[in-house]
Amino acid sequence: MRSAVLTAPGGPLEIVEREEPRPGPGEILVRVTACGMCFSEVNHLRGHYPFGTFPVVPGHEISGVVAALGEGVDWPEVGTAVGAAWLHGSCGHCDQCARGDQILCTGAPKQVTGVNRDGGYTEYFVGRAGFVTPLPDGLDPVAGAPLMCAGLTAFNGLRQAGAAAGSKVAVLGTGGVGTMAQRFAAAMGARVAVVSRSRRAEKEALGLGADLFVATDEQDPAEALRAWGGADLVVNTAPDTATGLAAFGGLRPDGTLLYLGMGAENVSVPPMALVAGRLRVMGVPSGSPHDLRDTLAFAVAHGIVPEVTPVTLDEAPGVLAAMDEGAHRGRAVITFV
Repeated sequence: MRSAVLTAPGGPLEIVEREEPRPGPGEILVRVTACGMCFSEVNHLRGHYPFGTFPVVPGHEISGVVAALGEGVDWPEVGTAVGAAWLHGSCGHCDQCARGDQILCTGAPKQVTGVNRDGGYTEYFVGRAGFVTPLPDGLDPVAGAPLMCAGLTAFNGLRQAGAAAGSKVAVLGTGGVGTMAQRFAAAMGARVAVVSRSRRAEKEALGLGADLFVATDEQDPAEALRAWGGADLVVNTAPDTATGLAAFGGLRPDGTLLYLGMGAENVSVPPMALVAGRLRVMGVPSGSPHDLRDTLAFAVAHGIVPEVTPVTLDEAPGVLAAMDEGAHRGRAVITFV
């Protein structure tokens, strides 16, 4: 089979020939239909993940079809359309795993698809039973592939932070996670503000139902959000820490600054404002298998799928390089159909 491999930090994405894998005990072989290209691949390429390994097949926004089952596995059946996400596996016995919060597993080293376990930039992917999720009827496997990460992260982040009908949600960033957060928040009944560096995405944001669009090259985001009446939730999806901090002053009392995207800088907020407003700062790391099921079900129920650009495996190295340089716009999805 053909696979794309990251061989070393800072190195190119290389196309190689590999033997088709066989599933071992507790594993599922998936014939990949599509795999989204996420900015997390750029972070791994830059060496930002201490738990990352090389060489590795990147990609954790995987959709495909069950091709074979390993020993001890009888579900999902061969031929079932499935998806796989960031979390490749967990220990299964710590308190967090026992409560169904495998994404917070403390009993084993992180097992991350496409970072320290081979991912979906390949024709066949081996996943773990319990972490490969059947796709709901009606979900296009190509357009739906980014739901496994951008969608999951946005949906789970919003609900963990308490987004609800009538709440005011400010989304910082208009990339893959930001657009998903905006659409999910609106479908939850929230009022939405979108904050971006320029007005390039304004028409799209307002067309998707945003109440307010703020261009930070023209206006201070915190000031603009205060004029809006303040936000109950500020969602940072930008790949840096400072963007969220710049909007922190736009929170209403009892508000939350949520980090779904971040940089290497520490979060530093004024403690008096934090205490006086009973404010919170939190982060959400993707989600567990039950969160992915809920994300996919919600997306299908509300007709929410990402806008994607299909690319071939041979085009993936160029796309990843463009992403690393900040020159790629939109959500690329590698297709194998």
